[in-house]
Amino acid sequence: MARSNMCLLGSMILLATAAVWPQAQGQPQAPAAAPSQPAAQAQAQPEKPDPTLLLRIGDPRLKDKTMNVGLGTIMAAETGRAVAFDRMIQDMRASRLVYVGETHNSLPMHEIQYQIVRALYAQDRHLAIGLEMLPVTVQEVLDKWSAGLLTEDEFIREVRWYVNWNFNFGFYEKLFAFAKEHRLPVHALNVPREIITKVRMRGWDALSDEEKAFIPKPPDLTNKDHRTLIRTIFESSEIPPQMKGAGLGMMFEGLYRGQSAWDEVMSANAVRGAESEGRRVVVCAGSGHVLYNLGLNRRAFERSGLPSKTVVAVPVPAGKKSVEVSRSFADFVFGIAEETKPAFPTIGLSFKKVENLPNLVVESKPTDGAASRADFEKGDVVLSVDGRAYDDINELRMELARLRCGGEVRFKVLRAGQVKDVSLKCQKAAAAEPAEMKK
Repeated sequence: MARSNMCLLGSMILLATAAVWPQAQGQPQAPAAAPSQPAAQAQAQPEKPDPTLLLRIGDPRLKDKTMNVGLGTIMAAETGRAVAFDRMIQDMRASRLVYVGETHNSLPMHEIQYQIVRALYAQDRHLAIGLEMLPVTVQEVLDKWSAGLLTEDEFIREVRWYVNWNFNFGFYEKLFAFAKEHRLPVHALNVPREIITKVRMRGWDALSDEEKAFIPKPPDLTNKDHRTLIRTIFESSEIPPQMKGAGLGMMFEGLYRGQSAWDEVMSANAVRGAESEGRRVVVCAGSGHVLYNLGLNRRAFERSGLPSKTVVAVPVPAGKKSVEVSRSFADFVFGIAEETKPAFPTIGLSFKKVENLPNLVVESKPTDGAASRADFEKGDVVLSVDGRAYDDINELRMELARLRCGGEVRFKVLRAGQVKDVSLKCQKAAAAEPAEMKK
């Protein structure tokens, strides 16, 4: 499957697993990192067409029409024709909300987000940014960042970036730097993940009054087109055999309930950000939340009536000139080169804290990323990394985020009463090419 929805698929596999085996909730690393499978494995298994690209859902005027998205081009859904980047920005002049989808570990997609923010700021400086990546509980830290009060390392520490989010800050660095330079408000759109987990597994009624303050009402689950989209993504993912069977339907319903709650709360926070100061808000979120204008963007419009545009990107596989997509897929669709590896290496290690133990513990045996090729086991007690002891997950993940392809860090772990040395090495990878945008 094309990488446009892979991060969402990884999250879905995680959610589905947790719905069946609750003890697996604390293991985000392996499924979330699914897009970065080794190149040799990707070559051995030819990519299947992405079934989400040609669904007949969404805008009734466009859902039965298609367009071919070529490498380095931007296609406008309204006309079905290529459009210049500057023209696309002009067409966004009346939009109060601009949604730009991403695959979280795709640097070219983040470059598109940055270029759109920069161009919209040049058009009208009354701009703000909304982010899926962070919960509203850290808004005060975001305000300090926008005010220029924090260095990058101070921000990553205070916002608990590597606890709240699984992807390297480097993917988002240019966007944050632009917001800080121009003092743009940055709005957290998400809620603490344990709240979405509870909605998914037990329903909205199971939330406490304090938790319902984040999600004031049950999410609407009646939109048939949106259900079709999420079910298509779910059914096209590689579900482990042990998860299939009579409980699969129940698993999907929980997953859909959680996804809908996620979209509902992010739409409410995006609208709140747009209405609070009358600013235009660029919303950066995983593509699965905005495809076909059916996710958080649909809910935001139903809530506020604010005009909007949605932008997503699709990878064009090597050897192909274009990819066919539905014209209801998004308002604007970029064609970008398919990546073999992400710009920043996937580490693939998850950690947890254990009561009365200062050290961090490896939460699960790594199945992906650089750690899958190293001798780590579930339950390893981390004594040191390159000679330094760590008692904070965010602090250790900050250090690991500095690792680049071709680099190495050395762990000392305690396993079954014995001290072991474990080397974590990252394979070399070619630098990611920036997305091409025709002026």
